[in-house]
Amino acid sequence: MSKKTWKFLVILVLVSFISAGCYYFAAKREMKKAEQLISELKREGGPTLVPYEYTSAEKFLEISNFEFKDNDFKTAKGFATRSKSAAEAGLAEVKRKK
Repeated sequence: MSKKTWKFLVILVLVSFISAGCYYFAAKREMKKAEQLISELKREGGPTLVPYEYTSAEKFLEISNFEFKDNDFKTAKGFATRSKSAAEAGLAEVKRKK
């Protein structure tokens, strides 16, 4: 194998690891924020006042956790973002109702 090919392969592997690591940490951050928002929504009475938003947020986070355990960090981040959005919408609706 030539030196040029070897360098190209090393760079390709490094870029792959770096990009996978970025999704890992981004997914972890989104999941943690979604968990916090869901807890806040639960404390504010979300399960009874806004059951659709509350259940959606919980289920999206559940799917996110499953995808994360399956090492699909990009998809896990996407579902965590959707969970966060549902929880935020629920919190806004709860505050509007109170």
